[in-house]
Amino acid sequence: MRRTVFNEDHEAFRETLRAFIEAEVVPVYDEWFAAGQAPRDFYYKLGELGIFGINVPEEFGGAGLDSHKFEAVLYEETARAGVAFGGSGVHVLLALPYIKMLATDEQKKRFLPKFVSGEEMWAIAMTEPGTGSDLAGMKSTAKLSEDGTHYVLNGAKTFITGGVHADRMIVCARTSAPTAEDRRHGISLFAVDTKSEGYSVGRKLDKLGLKTSDTAELAFVDVKVPVEDLLGEENKGFYYLGHNLASERWGIAFGAYAQAKAAVRFAKQYVQDRTVFGKTVASFQNTKFELAACQAEVDAAEAVVDRATEALDADELTPAEAASAKLFCTEVAHRVIDRCLQLHGGYGFMNEYPIARLYADNRVNRIYGGTSEIMKSIIAKDMGL
Repeated sequence: MRRTVFNEDHEAFRETLRAFIEAEVVPVYDEWFAAGQAPRDFYYKLGELGIFGINVPEEFGGAGLDSHKFEAVLYEETARAGVAFGGSGVHVLLALPYIKMLATDEQKKRFLPKFVSGEEMWAIAMTEPGTGSDLAGMKSTAKLSEDGTHYVLNGAKTFITGGVHADRMIVCARTSAPTAEDRRHGISLFAVDTKSEGYSVGRKLDKLGLKTSDTAELAFVDVKVPVEDLLGEENKGFYYLGHNLASERWGIAFGAYAQAKAAVRFAKQYVQDRTVFGKTVASFQNTKFELAACQAEVDAAEAVVDRATEALDADELTPAEAASAKLFCTEVAHRVIDRCLQLHGGYGFMNEYPIARLYADNRVNRIYGGTSEIMKSIIAKDMGL
């Protein structure tokens, strides 16, 4: 079936992006993989390419578009090449919606031009040791000073993607205690300058996959955050977090689909080239059946993410629909990538082959952005169960 989700502008962007990846990323990607992160100056290149400004208003240096379809193309092209753009995904997919939704005009003038250029990389710090998916249980605090000029931030965060290179961190912290009626009350969001005294980056975490994205532990000891850097209103942070979860989960769903599609491509190429017992692996009936089954699952996932993309761009993607897309596509990707790795035999276990890296990268999709179990709970609740 012909896809209708992309137009000529998206395809032109795809060609530009594919050429950029081949010239700037593929030749050095093994070095990034070994180092455990992309170099900081790479993000300036993404800024020059316009990646960071697609959905930023023109007055702040962006393209002024209001669509997630260019992000979708980026997911497809990076997966196709077996690479990733370091920890920059959170900069656009996670941080930008909060800036656009919550920042004042004064804040946008300060933040967005540097956001677009890559001069200031952004990330978001929600998860804490011991809280996981239970964001209402966070312990970090931000107390207003007596003179009312700043907040004093204390606490710790973990699993923060983009945490090593971030210049601005959206930190979620308690400005008030939870109430007996609502334990989610009292959370606020702050755009914290990572150069602030008392702000420190701890361990760069050694992950199973996503090796080129910098993921870190953070600590805050009496960090002074100017009141001008509060995002939105005090104590409404949990509401803001929930509002943007649909787009975050769409991104994970689309990324998982793109990985599954890439896995089929890698496996098809491998079995057509690899010879055993005097003939290609592709000539065996089992190989054909396995790849055919994988392709059918990828086709189904494509239909799901395309529908979700259209709904997201129309501001109609519900939390339950986003949860359903994430659950389905991440489970499909898990099955497809595993079967495609199996077709590679022993070589599929070697990190020099992109299928091995895909296998490791894909595993977190069923955990972050809300676990598969949380997605099932959301869907069940929407069903009235």
